[in-house]
Amino acid sequence: MTPRALASIHAAAFTQSRPWTEAEFNDLLQNHFTHVVGNEHSFALIQVIADEAELLTIATRPQMQRQGLARTRMEEWHALAKTLGATRAFLEVAQDNAAAISLYETCGYRPCGLRRGYYVRENNQKIDAVVMECDLT
Repeated sequence: MTPRALASIHAAAFTQSRPWTEAEFNDLLQNHFTHVVGNEHSFALIQVIADEAELLTIATRPQMQRQGLARTRMEEWHALAKTLGATRAFLEVAQDNAAAISLYETCGYRPCGLRRGYYVRENNQKIDAVVMECDLT
């Protein structure tokens, strides 16, 4: 997937916070630890370093949501991370994003930390980030 395609999907999906730009995706994809799985409707961007994987972002076009694409992306990136040697996975999610937290919990994630005021909404409201981890073995 191209940085332009990733930015387009991200902009459509992230309406409560600033979406990432094409340039930001381009920079991330230059790093050999960064990988992407997905299609024209949804993607997951991850980093795998040593035995740890991190979900950097996941996005699905709004008209394609609630069809299992995010769960499929989670399964795909977990499989890729395992192939690359990861045994643990991490992610962070806005504390007010109940749908995402539910998805992550069904994928085996459990909270392991909190980043206070990590996300800033358009109205300058600060939202905590829940750090979650999952055993990939």
